[in-house]
Amino acid sequence: MSGKEPAIRTLLANVNVYRDGDVRREDVSVLDGILRFGRAASAYDQIIPGESFTVFPGFADVHVHFREPGFSYKETLASGSLAAARGGYTAVCTMPNLDPCPDSLKNLRVQLDLIRKDAVVRVFPYGTITVGEKGEALSDMDALAPQVIAFSDDGHGVQNDDIMREAMRKAKALGRLIVAHCEDNRLLRGGYIHDGAYAAAHGHRGICSESEWGQIARDLELVRRTGCSYHVCHVSAKESVALIRRAKAEGLDVSCETAPHYLLMNDSMLQEDGRFKMNPPIRAEEDRQALIAGLRDGTIDMIITDHAPHSAEEKAKGLAGSLMGVVGLETAFPLLYTHLVCKGELSLKQLVGLMCENPRKRFTLPDTLQEGKPADFTLYDLDESYLIDPAEFVSLGRSTPFAGWPVRGRCLMTVSDGKIAWHDPRLS
Repeated sequence: MSGKEPAIRTLLANVNVYRDGDVRREDVSVLDGILRFGRAASAYDQIIPGESFTVFPGFADVHVHFREPGFSYKETLASGSLAAARGGYTAVCTMPNLDPCPDSLKNLRVQLDLIRKDAVVRVFPYGTITVGEKGEALSDMDALAPQVIAFSDDGHGVQNDDIMREAMRKAKALGRLIVAHCEDNRLLRGGYIHDGAYAAAHGHRGICSESEWGQIARDLELVRRTGCSYHVCHVSAKESVALIRRAKAEGLDVSCETAPHYLLMNDSMLQEDGRFKMNPPIRAEEDRQALIAGLRDGTIDMIITDHAPHSAEEKAKGLAGSLMGVVGLETAFPLLYTHLVCKGELSLKQLVGLMCENPRKRFTLPDTLQEGKPADFTLYDLDESYLIDPAEFVSLGRSTPFAGWPVRGRCLMTVSDGKIAWHDPRLS
């Protein structure tokens, strides 16, 4: 069963509950959509024996692409939000590379109408930094600010220093984050994978790390001048981590994110397949290790998926010809739990902070797993082992570099705003 159902009356009996940084065993009740800890006297429509299951606060992903309006053959608000629910997410922030592009209130309303109509979890849209994400003139930031979570030109680095400075000043005045895709176009030189050993060995054009960290360095200098609240998208390079670490030590209002494919893979694991192509690219092992260190010491604030679905045809043209982007909402937690937590790289508390608490705090997203409020949580069986199979995805996108990877942890139910957004058919 999937899709948002009416408000529920369900008891999760004797379940493991993750809250306040610890796991405890207790009953969890959802009565007419409201969350209660403990067992109520009233009747339930459903009682689920929960001894082997764990309740987590709903995860939050501040970097997803749901492709609608404009590209619904890749993903829709309905399919994308359902994929989020199947992965345990109850809040997501949708990037603005859409058609129409949300650079004005009129254009944004097209997306807002779709969200109200079709989303099964909470969806918070971005507004663009510039008109059409072209980097030439600021969007209508004043009108957009009350309706958007932040401003980003994701998919495009803002190349003009003056435009970015002006955007930061405006965002500061409006109390909104600038969320930057950092990429210096002058350094791309036609590249499409990391400029490393694999590219050299297989004759591919590489993307140098400086194309990312060079623009981060520029933006950090602009943050010093403007006092803007600033967030860096999908950090992938060791130099980027070092720059952000120094900026935080300096006291700048800076945060950043990375994604599972940068944490679990390096460029020696690439294959001649479009499912290994994304932007920024999977980089070297030393970069991966720097990212892990950044998670541990708090330099990297959160893990996102950069869920970016494309059609099968668009991803079937190899590394050189395929479009950039992979899906990730349905696989992120099982992958990270299995290959970081279970292997001792991170604690479960750290992972929940990175996937839930930190993004909600930084982006002022609604609280989750709060007693007396509309139920908002996800239920996982952490003991179930399986192989990642894209054929099982509810996302319209199927392209993932993790196909066939072994994982532990399956999402059995996600409840958002007091209603069931995802219910695994195997859950009685």
